[in-house]
Amino acid sequence: MYCPFCRNPDSRVVDSRLSDDGSSIRRRRQCTECGRRFSTMETASLSVTKRSGVAEPFSRSKIISGVRKACQGRPVTDDDLAKLAQEVEESIRASGAAEIDANDVGLAILAPLQRLDLVAYLRFASVYQAFESLEDFESAIATLRCESKAGAQGSGPLAQTSSTTTLNN
Repeated sequence: MYCPFCRNPDSRVVDSRLSDDGSSIRRRRQCTECGRRFSTMETASLSVTKRSGVAEPFSRSKIISGVRKACQGRPVTDDDLAKLAQEVEESIRASGAAEIDANDVGLAILAPLQRLDLVAYLRFASVYQAFESLEDFESAIATLRCESKAGAQGSGPLAQTSSTTTLNN
């Protein structure tokens, strides 16, 4: 890290603190040459490798824009999309990899989107998983119904009714 005042390449760390969300570290540094202090923000970079082999920086905004298309006409707010994108990023960063395949990003989107809105999930999954026939949709819907019933077991009739209603929207 070069000193922004004298361009000296050597500095010492005086103080380190995690950011509020824990995704970066703020370091207070002091130049060993001029003695002036400055701050740096350090974050771990995360790259996404596309099918073409091109790597680009991870972007929450790309997740939001992709999922927003699946959520058109659905009762999903911008805050919901922001939370989903944050959850996806956190799960990807938790893997510890500095570079992740675009396919894995799509897989990380599916579970939170399924919890957010089942219709949006089906729309996204139909493109992401390349549904080619009605049978693909029927199979996905049958799987969702089985998961919904398994989740409703022991929760009483109201939970089962509300999950069935959600599936039919």
